[in-house]
Amino acid sequence: MRGAGGTNGGIGQFLIGLAMMCAGFYMLFNAIMVNSSFNMGMRLYGLNLFGGQFNITSGMVMVPFIFGIGMLFYNAKNFIGWLLTLGSLTALLFGVISAIHFSMRSMTAFELITILVLAIGGLGLFLRSFKTQ
Repeated sequence: MRGAGGTNGGIGQFLIGLAMMCAGFYMLFNAIMVNSSFNMGMRLYGLNLFGGQFNITSGMVMVPFIFGIGMLFYNAKNFIGWLLTLGSLTALLFGVISAIHFSMRSMTAFELITILVLAIGGLGLFLRSFKTQ
């Protein structure tokens, strides 16, 4: 009889490892809090050029995006339109990602050790079940 993944590994190890891994990673991801400080008027990064201050990742990034979209609808082969559109989307994506803050909720050492043992121990059992014996 073939085991997990068509190998001679144990189906019991596979199921126990999968259950431990799912429970551990669920509890780990449940303990992580995600906050964002991004809004349309916020300046995350900017340039000081020619005596002026230019915001890169504020809501003003939508202005070149709109011009780029308009240029692309007029002529889809326009290089400047593609440059404006992709550059604006890149700056917006970079601004949103850089404004995300990850933090762990407060927990005891026992809770953290339990979570890590379930997640990493389950992963080890899960992967060991695919090994031929």
